[in-house]
Amino acid sequence: MPDRLFWVYNYSVKIGILSRNRSLYSTRRLAQAAHQRGHEVSIIDTLAVAVEVGRDAISGPRVRMVVSESYGLARAVQLPQVDAIIPRIGASITYHGLSVVRQFEATNVLTTATSPAIARSRDKLHSLQTMSQAGLPVPRTAVIAQARALFAAMQTVGGPPVVIKLIEGTQGRGVVLARNLATAAAVLAKVHQHKRQALVQEYIAEAAGRDVRVIVVEGRCVAAMERSAPEGEFRANLHRGGTAVPFQLDNATKKLAVDAAKAHGLSVAGVDLIQSNRGPLLLEVNSSPGLEGIETTTQVDVAGEVIAFLEREARKNKRRMRP
Repeated sequence: MPDRLFWVYNYSVKIGILSRNRSLYSTRRLAQAAHQRGHEVSIIDTLAVAVEVGRDAISGPRVRMVVSESYGLARAVQLPQVDAIIPRIGASITYHGLSVVRQFEATNVLTTATSPAIARSRDKLHSLQTMSQAGLPVPRTAVIAQARALFAAMQTVGGPPVVIKLIEGTQGRGVVLARNLATAAAVLAKVHQHKRQALVQEYIAEAAGRDVRVIVVEGRCVAAMERSAPEGEFRANLHRGGTAVPFQLDNATKKLAVDAAKAHGLSVAGVDLIQSNRGPLLLEVNSSPGLEGIETTTQVDVAGEVIAFLEREARKNKRRMRP
C-alpha cells in the first residue's frame, strides 16, 4: 500500500545507475528501491560510455554508448534518456568515470555526486586538505616527495608507528601500518617504484582497530555502524574481515559527518571517523559508499533514502522549469 500511495502523489523519475556490474549488492539495491517507488531504471556500464566532445546543433552536448556484440564487434547506440544518475565509480576507472559524469552534467542531469566532488573525495590528500581548510579535525598527515624527508615526516605526525596510505585506494587496500623507520622506508620505496603517491599519517592506537562509518544523505545521517578489525589487523574494513554493529551517534559527531560531506560538495556520502583521545577525527569521505555492510548491520533502507533524495531534487527541478 505505501508504494501505491507514493505512486499516486508523485511522478516517475528516469534514473541511470553508473555501474560496471549489475549484480553487485549496491547496484541491485538501488535499482530495487527505485523500482519499488515507481521509477524507471537503467543500469549503465560506465566503461561502455564513449564520451563525444562536441555539440549537436539541436540537442547540445553529445553522449553515446558502445555496446559489445558477438564476435568482439561493437555498435554505437543512443544512451538511455535519464533525469538523474547515481555514479558507482570504482577507483580503477576514476578518470573515465569522471568524464562520463561531466558529460551528464553538461546536459543538466541530476547526480548524487558531482564530478568535482567525486574527484575531491577520491584523492585522499585533497580530501584531507579540504576538511582541514574547513576547520574539521583530521589525523596529523604528511606527504613527501623524497625518501630523505621520511624521518622528519614520521616525527611530524607523532610516529613511529605510522600509517602509510596510497592517495588513491579503497576498501583498506594500499594501507600499511609501519612500526619503524625501516618498514616505512621499504613501503614508500615500493610505492614510488610503481609511480604512486602515499601519505604518512599518525597511528591512533587508542582506537584499538575500530572506526565508524556514517552514511549522509542530503545533510542527514541516515545510518551509522562501528567496525572492528579482526585479531592481528588494524584495518576495520568489512572487506578485510572486520565486523560491525549499529552505532548511535551523538549530535556533535552527526554534525561532523554532515560537515565533512558538505565540505566535499557531496549530497550522498560515506564518512569514516575514528575515535581519538582528542575527540573524533575524520579519516575519509566516499562518494559511492557500499550499501551491503551498512544495510545488513543497521537494517536501514539506505538505498531508499538515496532514491528519495533524487525524487526531491527532481521535483525542485520540475518547479524551476515551470513558466
